[in-house]
Amino acid sequence: MSTGGPPPVGLSGLPVEFVGSFPDPLVRLTPALPEVALVGRSNVGKSSLLNALTGRPGLARVSATPGKTTLLNAFRLPTFYLVDLPGYGYARAAKTARAGYRRLTERYLLERPTLAGVVWLLDARHAPSRDDRAMQDLLARSGRPVLVALTKADKLTRSAQALRPREIAAALDLHDDQVQLTSSTSRLGVPGLAASILAAVGGTE
Repeated sequence: MSTGGPPPVGLSGLPVEFVGSFPDPLVRLTPALPEVALVGRSNVGKSSLLNALTGRPGLARVSATPGKTTLLNAFRLPTFYLVDLPGYGYARAAKTARAGYRRLTERYLLERPTLAGVVWLLDARHAPSRDDRAMQDLLARSGRPVLVALTKADKLTRSAQALRPREIAAALDLHDDQVQLTSSTSRLGVPGLAASILAAVGGTE
């Protein structure tokens, strides 16, 4: 997905509504529109970033406890859906629950015909984990366009911010323009990420 400059009207200027939470990765959403999925480890900040992108602080529930997103959560904008997937890597969840989250995520990413792209969230402060590497393999199998959003970038020093995207790109064998710093707190990178999402679904760049 492109990481061009911010659009004239970002996602925060668009109407958005919560459609529902679904256990079926192939649930039919009406109307059928392109979808952009948010995926990442538990507690990486998916709900916070979704709220920052849409300009709706209370749209997605933010919890200090990891593992709260257990279903496919769909949010409708005028021309596409944002879909928040369950977080992975939460070791305290029951083994059967973790397996269920994994099946939902795998089937959604591999089989969803309306999936236009994926925003993969990684914590900017840490190197990719074993669970992150497993997700990278799954994303490669899916063949979907992927943009890495490095969350919590406001917690890095200015010098670390300058280096971190290139370091993560090299670690994951990605192009530099596939990795972008973001912060839900300071809104660093949020307009650019909004532009990328709109470009992925054929909206305004």
